[in-house]
Amino acid sequence: MKTGLSRLVAGAGVAALVAGIAVYSQSNLEAAQQTSSFTVSASVTANCTIAAGALAFGPYDPVVTNASADLDVASTITVACTKGSTGVVSLDNGLNFSGGARRMKTGANFLAYEMYNDAGRTTVWNASNTVSYTAASKASTGLTLYGRVAAGQDVPVGSYSDTVVATITF
Repeated sequence: MKTGLSRLVAGAGVAALVAGIAVYSQSNLEAAQQTSSFTVSASVTANCTIAAGALAFGPYDPVVTNASADLDVASTITVACTKGSTGVVSLDNGLNFSGGARRMKTGANFLAYEMYNDAGRTTVWNASNTVSYTAASKASTGLTLYGRVAAGQDVPVGSYSDTVVATITF
């Protein structure tokens, strides 16, 4: 009986010891944990890009084809802006502007032309008459540029050109 009682007391002691270690370990883990929250932030700023394709009129024939018919072509100005931002696209008058007319040049000779923001070629596109743009997404969008060399100009043979700057203000 003494042996059985010793075993019972020893077993109870071991059980109490294990329970005490478990409680001690659990309370130690809880006391060692702390938390902290913090803010994550970013700001998105408006940004735009612009790329203008050449406005290539090709051959102008003042004797037959363009004696009475304008030479009309179109080109694309590609813009991309941060979603939701707005921009205004303007065109300067070119390097050879004079007397209220845009002009291409070869040597000392000029060939007048104009650029428009509508297919009917009624609204001149320049620094005063601009095209507004609102970005639905960051994807590129093409804005059509309509060009015209008026019929009936008496100009000599040559390769005429001008340089125009397209600007997006946002």
